[in-house]
Amino acid sequence: MKELKNYPLYEVTPVHSVRELLTMAEEEAGDKIAFRFRADEETIRDVTYREFVRDVNALGSALTEKGLVGDHIAQIGENSYRWITVYLTVLQGDGVYVPVDKDLPESDIINILCHSDSTVLFFTPKYDDLIRQNADGALSRIKLFVRVVNDEHASAEECRAPWFGNSPRFTSYQELLARGHELLDQGYAYYAGHQSGEYDLKMIVYTSGTTGMAKGVMLSEHNLVSIVYYGLQVSTVYDTCLSVLPYHHTYEAVAGILVSLHHHSTICINDSLSNVLKNLNLYKPDYIYLVPAFAEVFYRKIWSTAAKTGKEAGLKALIKTSNGMRKMGVDLRKKFFKTIHESFGGNLRKIVCGGAPIRPEVGEFFDSIGIDLINGYGITECSPLVAANRDYFNDWNTVGSPLPCIELKFDDVTPEGIGEICVKGDIVMLGYYKQPEATKDVLTEDGWFSTGDYGMMNERGQLIITGRKKNIIVLANGKNIYPEEIENYIQNIPYVKEVVVYSLRNEHGEETKLCAEIFLNEEKVQEMGITDPAASLKKDVAQATSTLPSYKAISKIVIRQKEFEKTTTNKIKRQSISGSTVG
Repeated sequence: MKELKNYPLYEVTPVHSVRELLTMAEEEAGDKIAFRFRADEETIRDVTYREFVRDVNALGSALTEKGLVGDHIAQIGENSYRWITVYLTVLQGDGVYVPVDKDLPESDIINILCHSDSTVLFFTPKYDDLIRQNADGALSRIKLFVRVVNDEHASAEECRAPWFGNSPRFTSYQELLARGHELLDQGYAYYAGHQSGEYDLKMIVYTSGTTGMAKGVMLSEHNLVSIVYYGLQVSTVYDTCLSVLPYHHTYEAVAGILVSLHHHSTICINDSLSNVLKNLNLYKPDYIYLVPAFAEVFYRKIWSTAAKTGKEAGLKALIKTSNGMRKMGVDLRKKFFKTIHESFGGNLRKIVCGGAPIRPEVGEFFDSIGIDLINGYGITECSPLVAANRDYFNDWNTVGSPLPCIELKFDDVTPEGIGEICVKGDIVMLGYYKQPEATKDVLTEDGWFSTGDYGMMNERGQLIITGRKKNIIVLANGKNIYPEEIENYIQNIPYVKEVVVYSLRNEHGEETKLCAEIFLNEEKVQEMGITDPAASLKKDVAQATSTLPSYKAISKIVIRQKEFEKTTTNKIKRQSISGSTVG
């Protein structure tokens, strides 16, 4: 293993628009498979880049024929090839794309569709009742409803719901696409000649934060293609990926899909979260985008399997031997850990993680077995990528190198060198849609965006995240505490599944001590033979945090009886705290 040193950026072909990105992909990789997905239980369908671009152009032609030019076009539903065609159709044209979180309550879905001024909605059958009940009421501004049935074998009648009647406001994806292909065959070129300006509004993404109401983040096409171009310079991708995360999030939609398309990769669409391991073996990808919780599941499953089969000691010994050989320049990880690699399909080289910190222990393990676990940092308001670790300059204690198109600075820096991360550059949003006051709160006139995250740079120029501004605990003695830091230490305890650290107040309302509220992994508790979890936690939490300063010590532990309430992005809502006290 070599000393950690940075190296030159990867060379990437510049791209200035999504239309240019797709044209380039068709010209350079027209016959290559762009997408693979299940058409049914037994059939895998392949779509080439040329076929994909034609579908996008057909869909765009059908929409423009209906006079839908410059409209705000919303989409809600499950991940699918058809979702991606709609997404790229709007990005390549002159409309504004509005992805809607499929897991939101109905009232929130309606609020977003109304607030975003959407006039077209693509939706899957899951939302039939919502549309039928609100089409002439709350959603009366929508000019066209397009029902998207992802069953490749569905008939025209099955795609078009009976309640549509003969209303021109209702159609199906199948009808729209078929009409678009007819138009292309006839030489229709109106859609091909229309696209947004590079710096115009292109996408409105509603945040689903852990507190407060969602805000519509306005992104331009320049924001999106900047992530593609500069993101690939920092961290490359390979030939085949498994696409897992929800497409309504910018992490997967921009850093995943658009980056993969520009690299001319084959994107394999995962059909269910429960099928991730199964599909890794089916599609055999060499990279995958995930949130750290998935990596944790993989990590724990590997060690749990090793323990159950009596191979835990052997795995630890093999890792030690392998790492020793790597220091001497001999890398046999693919051979030594062949069984583990085969469980991931045999080709997996890289797991790209975002959305939360990676425990260094997990990153080190994957490195030891020959799979790069690359963590990055981003926020929707930055399109969404700010920094990413590099393939050969990867430190799991950091979120890596900032993209070369941005400036970073830190406000309100503490004596420890920690400050609020502020970003300026090509990736920063235009503002919040129809919310000028909220925009002013975070975006200065000269373009500096305040992220609400606190951090610092290490001596190698890598960004370290210490916590969220809104989560900072200020003790009565003036000490600032970032609960996420302490949570990461406690998370290393094998039988801890979830943990939130918060402050305890004295009779004067002052924050004086810290409490750790913990949800246990019951399977691990039983596996480890723990009969008194409270006593074990008290000892293990003290040991896990023993290297921290005394003012960061945990004074109280609460054991939860159920998991923490979470957002649709699987982040814990910190205001949902309750449990039973342990001494």
